Amino acid sequence: MSERTTITLESDVADRLRHEVHVSGRSFKDVVNRALRVGLDQNGQRAPFVVEARPMGLRGGRSLDDIEGLLDEVEGHDRKW
Repeated sequence: MSERTTITLESDVADRLRHEVHVSGRSFKDVVNRALRVGLDQNGQRAPFVVEARPMGLRGGRSLDDIEGLLDEVEGHDRKW
């Protein structure tokens, strides 16, 4: 069963829909309905981004007690502006 309704689209969304119509050869109605279904199906179901930390260690002979000295050693004395 279809229902007719009127919506106001932001110009960037309308442009993307028209582009998809042009590329796919489908009707505007089909493109809008598919985009809405995909968006509604994914609503809130995206897995959260997780950063997996791992120990990087510090190369032998280097100390974090003197950060300026470590930066000079790693990046060179010209690193300062």
